[in-house]
Amino acid sequence: MKHCYSHKLMLAAGLLLSAQTAFGQFVLSAEVRPRAELRNGFRTVRTPDDNPAFFIEQRSRLNIGYGREKLQLRLSVQDVRIWGSTSQVYKTDPNLFNVFEAYGEYQMTNRLALRVGRQALDYDNARFLGALDWAQQGRSHDAIKFMYADSAGFAAHVGAGFNQSFSPEPTKLFDTYYGGLDNYKAMQYLWLHQEWATTKVSGLFFNDQRQRADSSASYRQTYGLTGEQKVWAATVAGEFYYQSGSDAARRAVKAYLAAVSLTVPTRLTPLTLGADYLSGSDAKDTRNRAFAPLYGTNHAFYGLMDYFYVGNNHGQNGRTAGLVDVYLKTSFTLGPGSSLLAHLHHFKSPVAVYSPSDSNEKLTSRLGEELDLVFNANVSPEFNLKVGYSHLLATPTLAALKSRDGQMNNQWGWVMLTFKPVLFKN
Repeated sequence: MKHCYSHKLMLAAGLLLSAQTAFGQFVLSAEVRPRAELRNGFRTVRTPDDNPAFFIEQRSRLNIGYGREKLQLRLSVQDVRIWGSTSQVYKTDPNLFNVFEAYGEYQMTNRLALRVGRQALDYDNARFLGALDWAQQGRSHDAIKFMYADSAGFAAHVGAGFNQSFSPEPTKLFDTYYGGLDNYKAMQYLWLHQEWATTKVSGLFFNDQRQRADSSASYRQTYGLTGEQKVWAATVAGEFYYQSGSDAARRAVKAYLAAVSLTVPTRLTPLTLGADYLSGSDAKDTRNRAFAPLYGTNHAFYGLMDYFYVGNNHGQNGRTAGLVDVYLKTSFTLGPGSSLLAHLHHFKSPVAVYSPSDSNEKLTSRLGEELDLVFNANVSPEFNLKVGYSHLLATPTLAALKSRDGQMNNQWGWVMLTFKPVLFKN
């Protein structure tokens, strides 16, 4: 079925290419992005019995864009697979083939536009809403949004979504229960943004509804404020988010995130010093005090080894412990089109962590330190090379949060090639 679907999409693209394109702008582009990874302590601490993992994962995308007068259409289909996960001759394919984006946009006035369909939601620095481009599959939402922008630097987006489980028509006749997926049933958000010559400020309100097993629902609200100010040659940035409402376990949510950073240019390289504080719950909390950066690109913030908030938990007794992250970041220019990124993180727990052998014994709050190095080379406008290495020194406290008898030294290395040509543009 998936192969039949992909052939139909290719045929549709071919028909569009062969049609008269004088009536609008047509752009056809592609992306092939294989990434090889060697994991020996990635996302969780390794134990003496663990052997390193090595694999190659590839994303292949075909992007179609069409624009005419007030109308814009975008279709992006992708195949995500691990090399060798299917036989050379096969009839079934367990890999992911899906639609990443498929939306229509209409410019209602000079300032107001409507976009409907599957789309990425990526705002500000992607702390809370991000496209998650590092992950081969990315993140997109089925949503409707109104977009307003004027010439004075002000923008406002209002969006909403309502999700239901797959049910071939006409079998869905009653009820709107939505379960089995780690996703909201419904969401609504408002994003406000203002730019001046040296200042940027954004405000966000996001309400998400989760379905409980008994058909009732939980509602969680997130309020966010971000800002950036240039002071002479330096840049000061700050963020604050607050979450309220309730979670799926009927616990009251009272959580927050606070972040601040300072970027200073030097003769050699810019330096960014910053700190993130995400509130958490210890093993004995009855309320949910753990801030959840729900739909953000967390890989970009809390260490590239993804120990925190990226598809895995760090906590005790079903709670999330939160995080204190003090970091120093920089990027060295090595030559035309090439650079070396370097990040150093110091991680701590904002809540008490208890010994696995004695629930009354508190461990040190230090979780460990992580060094991330990424070499980037823009070989050509259509070809990019990245090589990364990360090393994390873990403490017994971090091992306790991961429920593992872990080792101190944890490593991860990877190589990624990105081929991104424009195949046709009229």
